[in-house]
Amino acid sequence: MKILYFDDFRLGVLKGDHVVDVTDLVSDIPHTGPHNLISGLIERFDAYRGRIEAAVQSRTGVPLAGVRIRPPLPRPNNIDCMAVNYMEDGTRSSPAPINAFHKASTGVIGDGDTMVLPDVGATIFEGEAELALVIGKRATKVPASEAMGYIFGYLNFIDGSARGLGPDGNVFFQMKSRDTFAPIGPFIVTADEIPDPGHLQVRLWNNGVLMQNFNTSDMAHKIPRCIEWVSSIHTLEPGDVLATGTNHRGLNPFMDGDQIELEVEGLGRLHISVRDDLKRTWARETRLDRQEKKLEGVHTPQLTGKYAKPAV
Repeated sequence: MKILYFDDFRLGVLKGDHVVDVTDLVSDIPHTGPHNLISGLIERFDAYRGRIEAAVQSRTGVPLAGVRIRPPLPRPNNIDCMAVNYMEDGTRSSPAPINAFHKASTGVIGDGDTMVLPDVGATIFEGEAELALVIGKRATKVPASEAMGYIFGYLNFIDGSARGLGPDGNVFFQMKSRDTFAPIGPFIVTADEIPDPGHLQVRLWNNGVLMQNFNTSDMAHKIPRCIEWVSSIHTLEPGDVLATGTNHRGLNPFMDGDQIELEVEGLGRLHISVRDDLKRTWARETRLDRQEKKLEGVHTPQLTGKYAKPAV
């Protein structure tokens, strides 16, 4: 099942190229807004699934192309992101130590929305293509052997990053938790539709050019281990998001006017725009491009605009 919010946060289920409104079927779930309506449904999904499936079968729905898609999880309680969690196409000799960071839920935007680059002295802005999982039930100190049973579903996730902000050691919070820096969607795909999340192709296009293209089989710390480790630190609740990391070799600068598309196999395609009121520019090259050209530094330097450093 593919679950989404649309228009004024009506709850829908995708049926081919139509969306079926099922808001009336879940109105008795205690909630104060769309953020905890969806988490309440996730927590009670077994009790509601049958009636939702019956409604999807009997109702026609409206064309998906004619609605505004909203973030399927407007304000997750927790967004946890795995850090340096890929083997980078075999270029790493061993996995990095398992690590993660928290990302602010105010960063969430959905399909068709805009990532806004802030007026800060970042050396570059990037967006990382990631598979994210949605927690289905409370998870505390979950052993890896049981972890897959705690997954409700999966969605596309872009981890926005403002790189190079100082001082050294004061990194993840100000780099990752900016508003609009957590695009997700366009919908949640329930776990039963993704039999092997460990073998999914992940692709990100910038202005129609394929920039990131990797498979989740390259993940260093696999999904069960990620859930085990994160849930050993804090309890995960229904509707929480755990992003599984990216292959960094295809990372490229996000700039004003960019049209970004992310498609994790089986999860639909997420579209966002990028806006930078300062109109800063960088060369159109990936980290891999720089490595192959034997250029100095991982990131391409800023070319024009505020914070650009003069050529030496």
